[in-house]
Amino acid sequence: MTAPRFVFPLFLLGSIILSAGPLLVRLADVGPVQSAFWRLAIGAPLLILMVRAAEGRIARPPSAWSIVWLVLGGFFFAADLASWHLGIERTTLANSTLLGNAAAFLFPVWGYLVVRRWPTPLAALALLLAAIGIGTLSAQSASVSAANLNGDLLCLLAALFYTAYLIVMNKARAGLSALSTLGYATMAGALFLLPVALLDGGTFWPQDWTPLLLLAISSQVAGQGLIIYALPHLPPLASGLGLLIQPLFSGLLGFLWFAEILTMIDVAGMTMIFAAILLVRRPSKAMPQVEKRVPPTLGGAQAPDS
Repeated sequence: MTAPRFVFPLFLLGSIILSAGPLLVRLADVGPVQSAFWRLAIGAPLLILMVRAAEGRIARPPSAWSIVWLVLGGFFFAADLASWHLGIERTTLANSTLLGNAAAFLFPVWGYLVVRRWPTPLAALALLLAAIGIGTLSAQSASVSAANLNGDLLCLLAALFYTAYLIVMNKARAGLSALSTLGYATMAGALFLLPVALLDGGTFWPQDWTPLLLLAISSQVAGQGLIIYALPHLPPLASGLGLLIQPLFSGLLGFLWFAEILTMIDVAGMTMIFAAILLVRRPSKAMPQVEKRVPPTLGGAQAPDS
């Protein structure tokens, strides 16, 4: 099947839209956990409307086990966003985006454990580059302040939660469309985050809804929606290159809004992680492929429905 003419530009546009997420989290006048809740709470009904418009109905989970996996998926999605948003407040926008995408090489590690095979030399090199790159960025953050280092670690924790989310949602997908699965996971995640957002010390009710509305529409609906559409039509290398757009644009936004300047050490660490992501995006029978911060039901852990 021939790919649509503008599929790669649409993928890049989706990636650019997603790169604004960390900026909107900082601009919101609520706490980071609260902004994670509102992102899902506002995004969930919009996604349900999209499901209704695209599929004509809202499909029910096919089994009790499907509901269990969807609830678990919502839990890990909520934990991922809460950790990531806390990290965004404490480190640079570029670091938060890049380290939050660490699932791009953590998920293949899980794949090797499942198939009980050693990684190929090329994949081992990718994992080594990723480890050195993360260590370089973390050391540089530690030299700036303990808060920056904590932010990096929170973003890495978010990547671990997202990896768990990928694994769980790979099971939850059975019998449901990609968009329906994302809608259910978004609703479940909002329910998990609600009590945490209410009990946390951060501001819950915003005075200015604009950043939160933009966050929900851009990160949870528009950016991912474009990637949902484009992803099945792209080879792994193209989508891997598209991944690199996010931290680059986040870094640019960080410079423009908060005067965050990347040092040569930062650039070196990012370059190693970029190389690692491109290497693990190469097709391999020994490990599953994973996209950027987009649920696996949108093409990360398995091919979407065509």
